[in-house]
Amino acid sequence: MSELALFGGKPILNQTFPAYYTVNTEEKTAVDSIFANKELLSDFLGRAGSKFLGGRHVKVLEKAFTEYFGTKHAVSFNSATTGLQAAVTALGIGPGDQVIVPPYTMSATASAVLLNNAVPVFADVDETFCLDPESVEKNINAQTKAIFVVDLMGGTPKFDRILEIAKKYNLKIIEDCAQAMGASYKGKLAGTIGDIGVFSFNIHKVVQCGEGGVLITNNDNYALRAQLVRNHGEAVVNDMIVEGGEFEAIVGSNYRMSELHAVVALEQFKKLDVLNCERITLADHFTERLKEIDWLVPSPALENSKHVYYIYPFKIISEKIGITRKTFVEAMRAENFAIAEGYQKPLYLLPVYQQKKMFPNSQFPFVSTEYPQNISYEKGICPVVEKMYFEEVMHTSMCQRPQSKSDIDLFVDAVKKIERNIEELKEYERK
Repeated sequence: MSELALFGGKPILNQTFPAYYTVNTEEKTAVDSIFANKELLSDFLGRAGSKFLGGRHVKVLEKAFTEYFGTKHAVSFNSATTGLQAAVTALGIGPGDQVIVPPYTMSATASAVLLNNAVPVFADVDETFCLDPESVEKNINAQTKAIFVVDLMGGTPKFDRILEIAKKYNLKIIEDCAQAMGASYKGKLAGTIGDIGVFSFNIHKVVQCGEGGVLITNNDNYALRAQLVRNHGEAVVNDMIVEGGEFEAIVGSNYRMSELHAVVALEQFKKLDVLNCERITLADHFTERLKEIDWLVPSPALENSKHVYYIYPFKIISEKIGITRKTFVEAMRAENFAIAEGYQKPLYLLPVYQQKKMFPNSQFPFVSTEYPQNISYEKGICPVVEKMYFEEVMHTSMCQRPQSKSDIDLFVDAVKKIERNIEELKEYERK
């Protein structure tokens, strides 16, 4: 009988890990207190006044963010997705504008641009899985207004060069930090490096309250615009203008966070550094062990920076081992280790970009008199990310609780088991 579980052998791992879950008694107590005190479940009102900015617990959460990140403002949202849309609006980006976006990210990053009737232009990534600064510069033109940086999988891009480019071309930077709360680049916390940073409390994130997000900035005007977008700004902006002042028209929606979500988010936020430390410890062990496998490339970490490992990405060098990523993943899954392939399909290959159509009867903003340029979304425009997605990159949650160093050691044992039986897998591919 084959040693490999794929062909009937005994799997290395004889269990499946429970889902990542960090909610405990602190969160329950906080929620119970709202009911016990008969507090309002949401304390926003869509009009100017004391409740325009929400209730007590929302404000406490926002204050915790300003203190942790050292920013003037924090604006909570019902999701990071709506926070991203508000960030684009806050910068005044709209029809005729373009924003540089990485294609290796969740669709919401680029959709935030489209929802403001501007056009995303995709730049390639580099070995960090984040934006390649040189590709960013090549894609800048007169219509470019901002760079959307995504701190992917818990790490940051090469910010020094991106900041140089932004300054050179007078561009704003939005940081999508949904996966990187607590990460840092050369001593600066992710989210504080650009003009606006946005974080997520989605159920899959390191700290979570089900759904929720927070935007941070040091710019008074950006914060106000974000608050208006969050809470029906078109209905209240006139009443908020101080005597002698003025403020341009704006349209908002209901992107408000409830008091229930706020208290859970706050308790989770208190655990951030501890939870990140756990992940970093496991990820460092994982990286060290993977160095024993010359055909797997461990997750990169930039010098003097802190990666917080939302997930652990790594790459296969198929030329060295002689099998495809698909076969390797199939063999590892048979050993009971969960591995995902590719991460995110390059966004420009999604139908909305291939068809250049987000409305049934119009190609606006892709084709319009305000934006006459013909932006290419053809396959091949970002060769690095395409190779990563289609051939190389895998990711795993082995750096998350309840996994341990011993579980990672078993993972490496499974990889070495595959290596010992590589000829059998090569034959399997030939059939």
